Amino acid sequence: MVTTSTARNIVGIIGNVISFFLFASPIPTFVKIYKKRSVEEFKPDPYLATIMNCSLWVFYGLPFVTPDSILVVTINCTGLAMEIAYITVFFVFAKKKGRLKVTLWIIIELIFLGIVAACTILFFHTHTKRSRIVGILCVIFGALMYASPLTIMQKVIKTKSVKYMPFYLSLANFLNGVVWVTYALIRFDLYILIGNGLGAISGAIQLILYACYYSSTPKDEENEKPTEVQLSGCNGRARPLA
Repeated sequence: MVTTSTARNIVGIIGNVISFFLFASPIPTFVKIYKKRSVEEFKPDPYLATIMNCSLWVFYGLPFVTPDSILVVTINCTGLAMEIAYITVFFVFAKKKGRLKVTLWIIIELIFLGIVAACTILFFHTHTKRSRIVGILCVIFGALMYASPLTIMQKVIKTKSVKYMPFYLSLANFLNGVVWVTYALIRFDLYILIGNGLGAISGAIQLILYACYYSSTPKDEENEKPTEVQLSGCNGRARPLA
């Protein structure tokens, strides 16, 4: 008989696999940047935001904050490493203004994370209190980034075209959210549940919009969907680049 712990681990591993592919989705963008030796109109904002979000989730999953959450740590460490690689490529090929922006925000994020870590360790002395404060921050930052696909959904409705909302990405976002919601329910974790519940709902809405407007999308447009996408939240969301 499969124990609760085993079931949770299996679901978490599946979530890690799906999330990894979502984290890897911006690779075509950076191959393009590397080949052209220019960031063109691409912006670093999504990658900087994801670095912050992944860092918070890594901290949330550490044993002295939320015990038995190693699978949350593994996927967000992976995502953090990939995002740092992306932002490094961006930094190398960006102009001076872009480099200054990246440097400034990285410093701000490091200071913020240092303050969060210090306050959590020094002022909260139980797992419950530590996971609560860090979990709330994860949900807040995640919710802010989950708002980003709203502009794309609005564009789909306005143009009656799904050109800028690739089906497989929307499907992966939805499945990823569902998997991590299941993970959170097996051994109840409110913060993972809320964060990924928002992702599952967002993915479901995108799939509904896709079904509604696929037939009205000119086939030449539908076949030319952009591949440049970026995660906006760990354990699962992705969005088209600004």
